[in-house]
Amino acid sequence: MRDSLPETLPNGPRAAAWLRPLWLAAGAACLLLGVAGLVLPLLPGVPFLLLAAFCFSRGSPRWEAWLVAHPKLGPVVLDWRRHRVIPRRAKLLAWTMMALGCALAAWRAPWWAASLAALTCLCVALWMARQAEHAPTP
Repeated sequence: MRDSLPETLPNGPRAAAWLRPLWLAAGAACLLLGVAGLVLPLLPGVPFLLLAAFCFSRGSPRWEAWLVAHPKLGPVVLDWRRHRVIPRRAKLLAWTMMALGCALAAWRAPWWAASLAALTCLCVALWMARQAEHAPTP
């Protein structure tokens, strides 16, 4: 395991027992969307991975630990939790996929759907642009 997983929330805010399955389901849905977003145009993967980690932290410590320890997905979550950083490579990949998706939507979708997709992608891209790319130097 990476750094004995200090970024998990062992004593942090946990949901009530009846809410945990909902948090777990939301985390699983976000994880699926995040993984799909890494390969599909129009769907940004990084924000969904961060949201999945948040949901898992409330619903399932085991799934949260798995996500944080994952060799490909975990570093993005750890960088975000430690320093509120989204690496440049992740940003560029997300922006490229969103641009391709918007181009495809403009070509194939009705104007209103393409406009909604473009507006959503623009909002996500602007949010990502405002996030740091590197951890602060001490």
